[in-house]
Amino acid sequence: MSPRLAFALQAAYLAGRSTLSHFRSNLQVDLKADESPVTAADRQAERIIREQIALAFPEDGIFGEEEGQTGNQERRWVIDPIDGTKSFIAGIPLYTTLLSFEVDGEPEIGVVYAPALDEMYYAEAGQGAFWDGRPARVSSHQGIARSILCTGSHSGLHTHGLAEPLARIGKEALSVRGWGDAYGHMLVATGRAQGMVDPVVERYDISAPAVIVREAGGVCTTLDGGHELGSNAVSACPGVHAALIEALRS
Repeated sequence: MSPRLAFALQAAYLAGRSTLSHFRSNLQVDLKADESPVTAADRQAERIIREQIALAFPEDGIFGEEEGQTGNQERRWVIDPIDGTKSFIAGIPLYTTLLSFEVDGEPEIGVVYAPALDEMYYAEAGQGAFWDGRPARVSSHQGIARSILCTGSHSGLHTHGLAEPLARIGKEALSVRGWGDAYGHMLVATGRAQGMVDPVVERYDISAPAVIVREAGGVCTTLDGGHELGSNAVSACPGVHAALIEALRS
């Protein structure tokens, strides 16, 4: 394990644990300019990670959901302090704290920590993926039939014309569930689900999950099959990904 990965695990853990004092509490919810919710827990968790980076790697840049970009963006840490803020606000434990390290736009380290479940997922390029210290591998399932698929928001699916294709896919799949946000990608990375369709993502939503899925032997692309991370994402095991992409296009 590299020093940067060891650091990322500790920083994500500290930030994630800080959210638990606010979880299932009477927390004030504010709306950002894009109408997405934000809380004091989001802001506090990002501030913790930024302070840790400033101490350990002051030369690195940072891109965080709540405080934006600072420093050198060619070598940067990407932070989503609470991925799944709506779940967090509702008291649903499937929210996560995300931290990745990117070099020239390519994520090399990814950490996804689920504080309410105390589950840690992580990976480093070329070193494999891990779930609570155990190797993580995607499913060996072949084809959409009898697969378990996850999705992001239904509104996003409708907005981007994916609701009808996914409904058709659902007739063939074993189950299509709304286990959205980064947790859905982690279900793929650990073989518990075969695919995750994320119709709308920001960089901080997908940077960490992408490297974990890929190091677990999975495929993480945009909806058009592109490898570079974009404004949407599909993660799947190799035996499902191509069929899922094709079915979503039809």
